[in-house]
Amino acid sequence: MKKLLMIPAALLLSTAAAAPKISAQSIIVNPTQPDLSVSVRINKDTTGNQNPAYKVDENAVITATVNRDAYVYLFNVNPDGSVDQILPNRLSDSNFVKAGATKSFPEAGDNFKFTIAGPIGQNKVLALASLTPLKLDQISSFKTGQDQFATVNAKSQAGLAQALSIVVTPIPQNSWVSDTAFYTVAAVNPVSTGSLFVGANVDNATVILNGQRLGGANVTYNNLRPGSYPVRIQAPGYNDISTTVAIRAGTTTNLNAEFVAVVVTPPAPTRLTISIRSNLNNARVFVDGQEAGTVRNGTLSVQVDRGSHEIVMIAPGYRTFLSTYNVTTNGQITINPTR
Repeated sequence: MKKLLMIPAALLLSTAAAAPKISAQSIIVNPTQPDLSVSVRINKDTTGNQNPAYKVDENAVITATVNRDAYVYLFNVNPDGSVDQILPNRLSDSNFVKAGATKSFPEAGDNFKFTIAGPIGQNKVLALASLTPLKLDQISSFKTGQDQFATVNAKSQAGLAQALSIVVTPIPQNSWVSDTAFYTVAAVNPVSTGSLFVGANVDNATVILNGQRLGGANVTYNNLRPGSYPVRIQAPGYNDISTTVAIRAGTTTNLNAEFVAVVVTPPAPTRLTISIRSNLNNARVFVDGQEAGTVRNGTLSVQVDRGSHEIVMIAPGYRTFLSTYNVTTNGQITINPTR
């Protein structure tokens, strides 16, 4: 969990989608391409393309920049899946950011510091920008009047994404956008083990590393021996995803699994329909020794199981017709007995 150090006192930061598309990489993604943009950065990586490491008790600064006047909301997804709401809070003056301006957390001159704490592993910072203020009642709340930071109700990345989807659904798609930054919390002392973060775009996914079940997805697994390992991610109703990952000492390897639903072909029906055509109205028809009905208006439909069946037709003044048919599909046969 991250913590805020006040001067002179210290405060702990409370732990904290058409429908938006949710992905393991970006948490929540607008399905359109709005002209509003937001860029979130952590101070050790100004490009947004890296995964910088911070040691426990090291200070950090998170920044967000928008191209239009917007309200910016910041969340941190911790390695254990818990979520912290960074902005808005009661220590910063506002989460409104002018076009082209950069909002820092903390701002220069603020009487607190953003200090990195445990757990060790992969972190994600989500910036959500909106042209209008968002109602976060379903996501977080200030438990008491003395709380400086809101407590987040969601207990996982998937829960946060689902809650945010509900919040942004009522507003126009071109009025909100999001961005994500990564950073790793590393141990103070050098380590000989590595970590693996496995993200998934579905719930109830299971991670199996080198034949051993690690647990669920969207979690960082620590204390893994460096090396190359086979990994398989499973989820009910989806095909397994298998690949190989390289675990390196002192770093976190990211693996994001995008599941595609399994297309299930319905089983072929066991009962098939045969339409028996005949020029003999009132002729009696028997299937496998059982009377199936009488020909009316030149036809009689019967249902049979797939396979071989004996069909008999009887009519006064005509020879009895008997034949065996191998039925594999719905179809029709014509029977016209002779005198």
